Amino acid sequence: MALLLLAPLSTILHAQETPPSRPGDSAYYRLQPERHGVSHFPRVRHPQVEYQAGERLSFDRYHSAEVMYEWLRRWADRYPDLVELYEVGRSYEGRPILQLTVTNRKTGEAADKPAAYFEGGRHSGEISGSESVLWLARHLIEGYGQDSAITRLLDTRAIYLRPQNNPDGGSLYLNTAVANRSTVRPIDNDGDGLLDEDEAEDLDGDGVLYQVRWRPTMQGADTVRPNMVVDPRDPSGRLLRAARAGEEAVYRVMSEGIDNDGDGRVNEDGIGGLDLHRNYPENWRPLPGLDRTGRGWTQGGAGEFPLSEPETRAVVLWLLEHPNVSVVNSMDTRVPMHLRPPSTSRSEERMYPEDLRHYQRFDTIGIRHTGYPWAGDVYWTYATRGQDEPTSGTPLFGHGPDFGYWYFGAIWYGDELWNGGVFRDENGDGERDQLDALLWDDRENGGEGFLEWRPLRHPTLGDVEVGGFHPKFFSQNGPPRVLEQVAGNQARFNLELAMNLPLLEWGGTRTRRVAAAGDSVTWEVTVTWKNAGRLPTALRQAQLVKIVQEDAVTLTLPRELTSGERPRARIIDDARPRAGTRRSEDGGGARGSSTVRAGWTEPGETRSVRFRVRTYGVSEPVEAELQLESTRGGVLRGEVVIG
Repeated sequence: MALLLLAPLSTILHAQETPPSRPGDSAYYRLQPERHGVSHFPRVRHPQVEYQAGERLSFDRYHSAEVMYEWLRRWADRYPDLVELYEVGRSYEGRPILQLTVTNRKTGEAADKPAAYFEGGRHSGEISGSESVLWLARHLIEGYGQDSAITRLLDTRAIYLRPQNNPDGGSLYLNTAVANRSTVRPIDNDGDGLLDEDEAEDLDGDGVLYQVRWRPTMQGADTVRPNMVVDPRDPSGRLLRAARAGEEAVYRVMSEGIDNDGDGRVNEDGIGGLDLHRNYPENWRPLPGLDRTGRGWTQGGAGEFPLSEPETRAVVLWLLEHPNVSVVNSMDTRVPMHLRPPSTSRSEERMYPEDLRHYQRFDTIGIRHTGYPWAGDVYWTYATRGQDEPTSGTPLFGHGPDFGYWYFGAIWYGDELWNGGVFRDENGDGERDQLDALLWDDRENGGEGFLEWRPLRHPTLGDVEVGGFHPKFFSQNGPPRVLEQVAGNQARFNLELAMNLPLLEWGGTRTRRVAAAGDSVTWEVTVTWKNAGRLPTALRQAQLVKIVQEDAVTLTLPRELTSGERPRARIIDDARPRAGTRRSEDGGGARGSSTVRAGWTEPGETRSVRFRVRTYGVSEPVEAELQLESTRGGVLRGEVVIG
């Protein structure tokens, strides 16, 4: 099966970015050592990951990018009328970014339907979102023709699915011990003029970068002071917490690694460091140190300029080319939370009330599906979660949800999956914290999420202990035994978002004879439609920024009646549009086609427009074509009989 390449977008992407190297297959899982310090990133086969696609897709393990892409290809081959696979761009290191369109192509092209877009894999190690997109793809494809709701959804709407938006980082994460968060573009994180020179090392060679704890001696290379104590609530002595006033600190904790650049810090300049979720154009701010006044806001991870990263550009440019998308969820881990705009102010201060009501309804729906403890905006709900009496929020800049609402005019979530193992208050102390995660791991996960502390000889610190929660498959993402639950619950929320898309349906036509003179007859044609969906064809914000055009109805008379020197039928200008409608500048007049723009259609609303048609010596009924076009409500085609 051939992939469909969107050439214009690809051209734009590559015109701005040529990666310094493109690893071949043998180095697909690693970066070039000459670019990234002294480590050589030995290949790791994590037992929690499936590296070769089997005959059946299951969610008892995570899936490498190669396995995900193999399933995308299989679905496109097996369901050509339902699934389309194509490349939307290339990553920093030149890997393809693949996407699916899932819709019944026999009922119309995807671009002519209301649409939703769901994405995972933006942050390298936050792989749960990728799994949720893959789970939803399987659920939709296998459910079509079996589940009436899914069948109707795919007959009338289009779902765009991008499971892996950052294949460089995702591949590095799943094929090595490295646990970077964002892209692999080399960045000077510690301001010493060097790039990625001090990443973590797997000192014990077990393929996982656990924590190291030790008792500082203040001798030799050990010049740090202790700041941690054993958590007294944990009789096993496995958990540590920060020392409080009056307590004598015992331990110091860091991740596995050494001080590669000799600056007295460990692992402070690892792979990459840019944050794709701070690289969007709306409310973007420069990196710290680049504000020339020293008095403005800056944003860590922002990138050199908005959309500087090919992965973010591959999202934004594609969506701007597909304004039929009304709902988006681009997923990360691990708060857990249904995360939405605003990111720089409280919701009520900046959002249209009617748009905010839609978001708040989806907040409630999301919690019902996932059980997440939080849903709301970034600035306030996210920033103050867990605080008893919050007094102020905290802004984030260049954030996806803000681009999604203020720039793109859509319902846009950036949900955070997984709860770090904190399902409930396991020990009844009124808190939900790391002790509850440890107890849940012992009882439900066979203790696989926590490595018991064991001795390790550190190259510079001497005798230390290594252990703690598994950083990849417990702290950052759930263990495989809960993967299907986590991915599936989130996917069900996304599915319900899609079920709420606008859905325009014809409401009928009425033709009325209003005048006659000689052989001419004047007819009034009324065309009615309804929005049967639960979202409007444009949020108020979408109307404000002109990302969508008004819903419009076009009436076209048969060409054989309107052509020639003496037309036998025409649409005349003296029909008065209903309140709130207007004719196109180039429509109407003595022509065979006219368009009336009618604003936007709210959920459950019925709207109508009127045309006037004059016929000359026509004795038979005239069959005219109708077309209803809505940027986000889709395209409907029909006909009306005049006479």
